Amino acid sequence: MGTHGWAYRRRQPEGTVLYEAVRDNLATLLAEASEVGRGMPRYVERDFARYLECGVLAHGFARVRCESCKDELLVAFSCKGRGVCPSCNAKRAHVTAVHLVERVLPHVPYRQWTLSFPHRVRWVLLKDVGLLSDVLTVFLRAVFALQRRRARRQGMRGGQVGAVSFIQFFGSALQVTPHFHSLVPDGVFVPREGGVRFEALPPPTQGEVEQLLRVVRHRALRLLEKRGALPAQGPEDALQAYQAHSLQQRLRWTEVDVRPPPRKQPRCALLEGFSLHANTHLHANDRQGLERLCRYGARGALALERLARMEDGRIAYRMKRPLPDGTTHLLFTGLELLRRVASLVPAPRANLTRFHGVFAPGAQLRPFLVPQAGAEERSVAPQAAASTEPMKEKTPRVDWAELLRRTFALDVFACPRCGGRRKVLAYVTAPAGVRSILEHLGLPSQALKRAPARGPPQQAWC
Repeated sequence: MGTHGWAYRRRQPEGTVLYEAVRDNLATLLAEASEVGRGMPRYVERDFARYLECGVLAHGFARVRCESCKDELLVAFSCKGRGVCPSCNAKRAHVTAVHLVERVLPHVPYRQWTLSFPHRVRWVLLKDVGLLSDVLTVFLRAVFALQRRRARRQGMRGGQVGAVSFIQFFGSALQVTPHFHSLVPDGVFVPREGGVRFEALPPPTQGEVEQLLRVVRHRALRLLEKRGALPAQGPEDALQAYQAHSLQQRLRWTEVDVRPPPRKQPRCALLEGFSLHANTHLHANDRQGLERLCRYGARGALALERLARMEDGRIAYRMKRPLPDGTTHLLFTGLELLRRVASLVPAPRANLTRFHGVFAPGAQLRPFLVPQAGAEERSVAPQAAASTEPMKEKTPRVDWAELLRRTFALDVFACPRCGGRRKVLAYVTAPAGVRSILEHLGLPSQALKRAPARGPPQQAWC
């Protein structure tokens, strides 16, 4: 039995900076968290534990064999987590983007509306996911009302609007910051006999964006006060303590710790910590750009390629943009990195992709808007009619091999030796079978063990 070593290493997480940090510090993190309130939530601990098994052949694998030269390849199983594992987060983002572009979003122009909040509101939204959903509804109602008013000024009445929103709890510097990315068609859908027609609208003005932010700020704060969420109470468990600590961390901007004023950008507004950005626009025919934007909205918090080990043993995380003083990296110890990652793990059963308006599951116009399952890409001009036939067929989601090809540019069914095609020979999950095959190939048959907790937990960070 042969195996292709390059592809085997490609799926192995051992040796990466994040894997070593989790393996060496997870026990210490859990021991530390047990001393804070109710301790660490089970779903966070489970997400870390599953990450240590992700991509490790000792926990099972698929055997794929080339039909021509009989060369074999072992493909390890994934943890399918959505909090810690960068690999599974990337694959999940690809699945979401493909589903939205091919089966939900029609061929019309789109504008991305991004709303973020001040620190006092962020903490409230982190603690109450239901309240976060209500604030998102308040925001989208204001956006929809603006679109309908602008359509009426253009002489179009009865137009309907929709949105696909991504809820993110993180920033590019691994800080806790809940915010929304909403994809809204840059126009309205007007019902007509037998279908709908899309009518494009001109871009919103700077004044309209600023007025919209004032309305959203007023309604959001009024909702929080009505629910009694302000002022917010302190953390109740270790996860909320980590989140509160991350919220309180301020990046070092200058020597006197004064943040420079933000650059003025078109269709962007700032008001008392609330921020609204509406300058990202996509043409109706830019389906690749739409898929890329959907992946950005559905992405995970951590980018593995931005992590690096320093000579002193600390972990450096490269930020997307340097600070005004030239700082380009954040420095963590292994335990500090795990605290920061733990604060960004989303709660289970919390849907991070939301559908509103005409894209909602029960919307009457939705069957006439979604692209046909399996149909070829169509170039629909902004004034052209949308699809008038309801979607009748359902196609399967992206299979695991296609997902690996999209995410890692690795086609596990393509044999690099002879150019033939591989096929799945077996899925090996029994521990005895896994061990015997790996020992026969001279590969590690035992997963690496976690390091024990180190010393008494320290609460200096809290």
